[in-house]
Amino acid sequence: MTEEKKPLSRSEREAKIKDKAGYVITVIAALLAVNTYISNGNSSKVLSNTIKANDTWAFYQAKSIKQTLAEMALDDAVERKQIDKAEKLRAKIARYESEPATGEGKKELMARARALEAERDHVRQSGPWMTFSGMGYQLGIVLLSASILAVSMPLFWGSIAVSAVAALLMSQGIWLWLPI
Repeated sequence: MTEEKKPLSRSEREAKIKDKAGYVITVIAALLAVNTYISNGNSSKVLSNTIKANDTWAFYQAKSIKQTLAEMALDDAVERKQIDKAEKLRAKIARYESEPATGEGKKELMARARALEAERDHVRQSGPWMTFSGMGYQLGIVLLSASILAVSMPLFWGSIAVSAVAALLMSQGIWLWLPI
């Protein structure tokens, strides 16, 4: 005699989905939390580097103005044949242009500001990927909740698929492995 397999009742199917969905929601929520943590860190880095670069460019501009004033004073000293003063001013102008000992010459300040801007721009590239990833994780959680209410395995598997795409987007946001 063959035993016929009886289809599961709605409450049995619901219990089965709830068990699976509980674990999956926990994983997706943890990934969403990690995504949010990384996104916030990137936002802080972008803001911080923008402020630091602006400060550095302001310092560069102040050095440039001082250098221009020193150059005007040098022209005046040369015109008046004040050789000692002219030599001191030439040394001062050279220090304004480049001062490797302190890193506060215009040349060093420009390099520092450009490095801060480059780092900021690199971190900024990950922003959209992390945003889309976070949205994907949230949609995955919504679909999982809907699968419990509708007792629907297709919704359950759809939520896993959406969350897998979100994980892929998050990996792109972290490592920028696709040159887009």
